[in-house]
Amino acid sequence: MHVLEGPRREIRRIMLEGSAYWAEPVAGGLRLADGREVEEQAVRYLPPCNPTKILCVHTNYRSRVWEFTGKPGVPKTPTYFQKPVTALNAHGGQLVRPEGYQYLNYEGEIGAVIGRPTRNVRPQDVWEHLAGFAVANDVGLQDMRDTDAGSMLRVKGPDGFCPIGPGLVSGVDVRQSTITTYLNGVAVQQGKAAEMIFGIDYLIADLARHITLMPGDVILTGTPANSRPMQPGDLVEVEVSGLGRLANRVVAAPAPSAEVGHQPTDPTSGGSPWAPTIGCRPN
Repeated sequence: MHVLEGPRREIRRIMLEGSAYWAEPVAGGLRLADGREVEEQAVRYLPPCNPTKILCVHTNYRSRVWEFTGKPGVPKTPTYFQKPVTALNAHGGQLVRPEGYQYLNYEGEIGAVIGRPTRNVRPQDVWEHLAGFAVANDVGLQDMRDTDAGSMLRVKGPDGFCPIGPGLVSGVDVRQSTITTYLNGVAVQQGKAAEMIFGIDYLIADLARHITLMPGDVILTGTPANSRPMQPGDLVEVEVSGLGRLANRVVAAPAPSAEVGHQPTDPTSGGSPWAPTIGCRPN
């Protein structure tokens, strides 16, 4: 049985009174692996995986391509970037926007989690190499768009910018899922996984031609149109049908203390090509 086939199973990683546990959601709360049942309000969530790397595809939804270019064409092959593992965050975790930055954007996504060492596999064999799927938010600090030569390191790599969870789910055919992002309870982004230009099987087979993917590694599979900024105090939630709903709160922090390197710029001004895809909400 591979990861798309039922029955549905979900496991979550939690902290309870200073100890980490695996748990399964049950009516009224969570059941720990040792048999105890606890209320969800009593726990703090941890990421449901422990990756050695987080690999992400750039543009993989037709609506997102249209938003960038205004044309229906699609790329011939995917391109990728990487988030540091220190970007990992969990359901209920905070998203930090430093002072002096304006464009902290949400990007609701499906995260595919590797289940066993994966190298040189065919697309049709990829599903047997996955542990499951999780809801993810590929958060980006778009004020840094004008640096790092397209690597997205300081856009997508800050600490906590990869919330994933609440759990790791198998037995669901995510190719039929819909992604919906909510900001303070209002739906602001939506797209079907069927809208992907390159399927999850294609992406992983492509990456595994050259890179060994290890258990726990996360592949972020792209976001639909309408990624937009969040403000401190906002609650952002990403829901993927069949997988669950991931929630995070935006908080403010002081500006970085070292006044070196590229400083934040407004990517929506001066004719920037990023302007239509970043958008603006008043402070």
